[in-house]
Amino acid sequence: MTNDMRRTDTTWTTTRRTGRALTVAAGAAGALLLWVLNDPWAGIDLTVREGEATRHIGPAAVVVAALVAGLAAWGLLALLERTVRRPARTFQVIALIVLVLSLAGPLGSGVGSSRLVLLGMHLTVGAALIIGLPRRRGCR
Repeated sequence: MTNDMRRTDTTWTTTRRTGRALTVAAGAAGALLLWVLNDPWAGIDLTVREGEATRHIGPAAVVVAALVAGLAAWGLLALLERTVRRPARTFQVIALIVLVLSLAGPLGSGVGSSRLVLLGMHLTVGAALIIGLPRRRGCR
């Protein structure tokens, strides 16, 4: 293998990682934007029920949850790229199932109009990851 081929492989890998990192960050940014537009700006108190009590959803919780989901999705896709024949399709099917299951959280514990905002956040992050991650180079 020549130095030119190694540089190309390294550049390709770096480009793919950067693109996927940006996709994960975009999902988190989209969820945070929804939080900003609805909680402080529109005055919708984003709360969830935890047993008898309610808990306010703050910006840190939104970003951390979106980043954890994004990194988990990226890890799953990386694993699938090494183990299955059609990693993009397999990833999208698994991710859609996980997204549908995750919608039970806001539907079951969201309080009032915060349910719609929380559903929107889930759908925003899910769409960014399901569409964006496999579209990065190197995935069939």
